[in-house]
Amino acid sequence: MSTKNLNDRFVERRLRRGSQSLRELRDQLRITAEQLEFVGSEAHEKEIRAMVAETPDAALEHHEAQRNLEVIANYHQYLVDTISEHELRQDQLLDKLGN
Repeated sequence: MSTKNLNDRFVERRLRRGSQSLRELRDQLRITAEQLEFVGSEAHEKEIRAMVAETPDAALEHHEAQRNLEVIANYHQYLVDTISEHELRQDQLLDKLGN
């Protein structure tokens, strides 16, 4: 078996693993996007309650909801960035396979 064939098989194996990883990451992103929408709506609602109620408890609930929103938003952005990196690596592997 030639070196080119071995390299192609190695690249194909990495492409398959990368495709599986991308599917999993995209599933996580879809779920996280749904959570982000829900938690964002909840945080907005608690913000309005805090403004109307003007109590320490309402302000604390709003602060906690806002923190949760930030955590999920950061994770969402991490997934977006990670997917972009994986797609770039997949493109590079496809270029290697084409040469």
